[in-house]
Amino acid sequence: MGSRILTMKRQAAELGRIRTGYSRPNPNPDKGPIPVKSKTFVLSSHSRAYIERAATLYGGDVEEWTPQNQKITQYRVITEATELRAVLPAGDPLSQAYELWSGGGCARRCDGETEQLTRKPCICLARFGPDWHEQNDVKQGTVCKPTSRIGVFLPDLPDLGVWRLESKSHYAADVMAGGIDTVLQATGGEGLMPVRMWIEQRTAVRRGKTKNFPVVMLVPSLPTLRQALSGPLSTAAALDPSGVDRPAIEAARPDYASEARLCTTVEAARDVWHRANRAGHVARDGSDPLSQELRQIADDIAKGVDTATGVVDDDQDDDELLDGPDDDEIVDVEVLDDEPPVADAASAWPAVAQPGGGGR
Repeated sequence: MGSRILTMKRQAAELGRIRTGYSRPNPNPDKGPIPVKSKTFVLSSHSRAYIERAATLYGGDVEEWTPQNQKITQYRVITEATELRAVLPAGDPLSQAYELWSGGGCARRCDGETEQLTRKPCICLARFGPDWHEQNDVKQGTVCKPTSRIGVFLPDLPDLGVWRLESKSHYAADVMAGGIDTVLQATGGEGLMPVRMWIEQRTAVRRGKTKNFPVVMLVPSLPTLRQALSGPLSTAAALDPSGVDRPAIEAARPDYASEARLCTTVEAARDVWHRANRAGHVARDGSDPLSQELRQIADDIAKGVDTATGVVDDDQDDDELLDGPDDDEIVDVEVLDDEPPVADAASAWPAVAQPGGGGR
């Protein structure tokens, strides 16, 4: 049986980088390369084979390239692709921190409150106040930059591993976090999610100056929003979202009816309905067939009916029926936090699912 080091971070192999800019030689040999914002994605890797495949898929020419302040030659392609289709791995693929780098490596890494390397309060906040991030343009090398890193699978490129996208934009950090949080809300971090990425040019005015900057937008790539928010997908569906349909997604839902039949109390069966309601899998007014089926199961439990066989338990004591329906078949229910208090406890079940309301 295998074993793991519990304190070691587990991550997929990094195959290459996804970039939104590149550099060109400076006509002045005494100065460094000139950064250029790209309207299309730039891919780089130590593997020429990966970049050649990327050039075939996304256009562009393969070239040898040495990153600034490094000595090892890599390969890159300035693609013709304004959009990439990718797959987010399970878990939270986004890593964000305020960072300051120097020739000796990372000098500061902060979460906005605590500098992680020294465990001291945020240094930039103490020096420059709550708007310290606006100092970056005038105090280069003294103020941390918001650094966002996200690893995605590019399913049409070779091998199993992630391609890392990195941004040091304050505005991009908000947008990327919002997109990832939407995906995590839908999947709970339990499955893969196909996403669409594109570069969007933004404009902001700071200190009287207009600043243009690129933001990488990242959204779930499924035919409808309903499908994107319906829960985790299978690996096959994530790799080929064009084949995702409603029945396939519904197949991944819990079997609420089977769960309710295993309940021994009305309250437990009712909790199953509330869970389905919070997940958006039943209509709030109880007009859908599943709500009606769950209501019938709860009624059967209250009457002592075995929900699996339909047999009534003749040994049930009268005291056990006190919590069941009264003469009008109204069941007392507990008001849960996710719904407002009601005057009539029975109305905690949707009206359509009440006895006599078409719930059979």
